[in-house]
Amino acid sequence: MTTQEQELDVAAIEQFAMRVGGAYVEGMTVAMIAIGHQVGLFDAAVQGPATSAELATRAGLHERYVREWLGAVTSAGIFTYDPTAETYDLPIEHAIVLTGDGASNMATQAQMVTYLCTFVDPVAERFRTGGGLSYDHYRPGFTSVMDQINRRLYDEALVSTYVPLAEGLSERLTAGASVADIGTGAGHPVNLLAQAFPNSSFVGFDIAPDALAAGTTEANELSLGNVKFVQRDVAHLDEVAAFDVITAFDSIHDQADPAGVLRAIRAALKDDGVFVMVDIKASSHLEDNCANPIAPLLYGVSVLHCMTVSLAYDGAGLGTVWGEQVACEMLRQAGFAQVEVHEIPQDPFNVVYVCRP
Repeated sequence: MTTQEQELDVAAIEQFAMRVGGAYVEGMTVAMIAIGHQVGLFDAAVQGPATSAELATRAGLHERYVREWLGAVTSAGIFTYDPTAETYDLPIEHAIVLTGDGASNMATQAQMVTYLCTFVDPVAERFRTGGGLSYDHYRPGFTSVMDQINRRLYDEALVSTYVPLAEGLSERLTAGASVADIGTGAGHPVNLLAQAFPNSSFVGFDIAPDALAAGTTEANELSLGNVKFVQRDVAHLDEVAAFDVITAFDSIHDQADPAGVLRAIRAALKDDGVFVMVDIKASSHLEDNCANPIAPLLYGVSVLHCMTVSLAYDGAGLGTVWGEQVACEMLRQAGFAQVEVHEIPQDPFNVVYVCRP
């Protein structure tokens, strides 16, 4: 045994091995949460304690699969089990976190993890070859997953909480303003704003026709005549002083040329306009993020999507965790003299940048 081996902290090795093993366990639990959400098992369980057969009947599923799934989520501490009655129960405190139409339902986020993990192999290959995976690789799945994750939060808080953070914005939208949304995706926030502020006109720009089609369909279902969706590379907006308000919901850090997009936004905004950017809540410095419990998730999403999509177009590869310091500096360089950063109590993942020329 070498001197180096003798100096190894065996307890630290064992502790870290347990941590890695625990991560694998939690990873599989995430997959089980994703399945439970997709097939309606959590919603069925809210009705009360049930045997595996009863729960399967409630959800319209095959009992054998349900029973094995229950083994996983019960041993993970999500359900409780009564061995005498052979019944499973989802405690109300757990149901609040895994069911319902509100922002408190975290089950939708499991789908982001399981979906992005399907790209482990092609992204690993880019570690060797360089370049990235273009956005086309992720469509339409990524658009759908993002929409499912965010729509509950925006339903609850966009008009009541996000908009008032920009002083005077509610009043301006009520009176009537010209609004553009950058990287609009499926367009749910735009439709919510169009519904809340019928005197304003809205346009959502994105490169993905399937996402734009989803936004248009929703707008038609809501009978909104003041919103439209346009296919456009947002790095080339071309409009000059055309909009009173411009918004961007978690879309700037994905861009191949984020600095160019921000300059284009400034050019398209009127001199008395406001740019509202919702983006990731993080520091630009790794050492500050190490204490952030969700930082591994943010960096992981960046590796498996945000950074690689940008690099696929020979872009900056800014990444999900570009952070507040870099964001503020890039906004100032783009021509925004006033930049305010606001936290949102309901949203642990994002902050709101209110930017004015």
